[in-house]
Amino acid sequence: MTPTLVHRHPLAVIVLAQLCGTSLWFSVNGVGLSLSRDLGLSEADLGRLTLTVQAGFITGTLFIATTGLADRFRASRIFATACLAGALVNAGFVLVADQMTLALTLRFFTGLCLAGIYPLGMKLVIGWTPRYTGAALAWLVGMLTLGTALPHLLRGSTLGLPWEWSLLGASILALLGGMGIFVLGDGPHLPPSSGKARLLDGLAALREPRFRAVAGGYFGHCWELYAFWTLAPFLVAREVARLGAPEAWIPWLSFTVIALGMAGCVGGGQLSRRLGSLWVARRALAASGLICLVYPLIGWLPPGLLLGLLVLWGLTVIADSPQFSALAAASAPRERVGSTLAVMNAVGFALTVPAIYLTTALWELQGAWVLWWLLPGPIIGLWVLRPLSTCKTAPEGDLP
Repeated sequence: MTPTLVHRHPLAVIVLAQLCGTSLWFSVNGVGLSLSRDLGLSEADLGRLTLTVQAGFITGTLFIATTGLADRFRASRIFATACLAGALVNAGFVLVADQMTLALTLRFFTGLCLAGIYPLGMKLVIGWTPRYTGAALAWLVGMLTLGTALPHLLRGSTLGLPWEWSLLGASILALLGGMGIFVLGDGPHLPPSSGKARLLDGLAALREPRFRAVAGGYFGHCWELYAFWTLAPFLVAREVARLGAPEAWIPWLSFTVIALGMAGCVGGGQLSRRLGSLWVARRALAASGLICLVYPLIGWLPPGLLLGLLVLWGLTVIADSPQFSALAAASAPRERVGSTLAVMNAVGFALTVPAIYLTTALWELQGAWVLWWLLPGPIIGLWVLRPLSTCKTAPEGDLP
């Protein structure tokens, strides 16, 4: 891939790099069943490993916002460095998987590295594609979704082989993603930063009522999203067992449930060009919240129908995310877009921690009923968006 070709299609390079880099996020979850069988890890142990990644991501985003890294240094260099470090840390997990303290430590550092990939990916998109931000971010978050699902695909395609192969495959993908962004560089459409580094700069946008409403909707979305992604293999395994199907179906179906969220992102992005980001975000959040409410109530239905409902949930649960990001980017101070998005990400991902902890810790006791712990997210998110609901929604994230 020559530099000329890279710069001719910057959005394609960014979203593919996002796919490769974010494959690190759930790399351990993709081999969760193998870890349970070979190392005796429980659902709660897998939940702790996921929580640690989230904690690392939150710490990393706060560090970026506090130091002003996202606005003081080239986003492409931060992204590439984070991919390299994340690939090495993820590969190191293979050596310490049976030592929980070291395993948790490395997953924490994986989360730190992801803080240099996801928020910086958003800034790269804004810098290269200033028009149709909602649609462009839809592709970016769609690739985040596909990257989240990718470990399940890697595991499904390496069944019969050591689980280590799947983790090393994710590390190789992250290296490739970092290389692509290193060659691409930064986009020309963001103004230069003043260079001052203060956490309050990232929080400044919260003084605006419109931004607070958007951020509140995003926070409710975060409460539901990552807990659902963590539970997806558990829910799929439940239906596979009821079907009496082979266990080998679980990684493939888990990949399908999560990965189809990319179609939700891209489809929502196309709708945002005509109907506006706010319109898409509200309806996607309402749809996923409704499925969250209904699913435990109909757990007695045939497993094939419930697997179809999980697929629909996977489509809607992430479709609002790029639109919230587009709305936030439109409301944030232009010279502090990186810091503002980093802070919003940090708060949102902090809310994923209790949601993941509650649902994984209570899974053995409550089964599918743990999903109701996720309901406050969509409900509160829709509530705080109410002041914007009566306004005419402008296209592509521009709030009225």
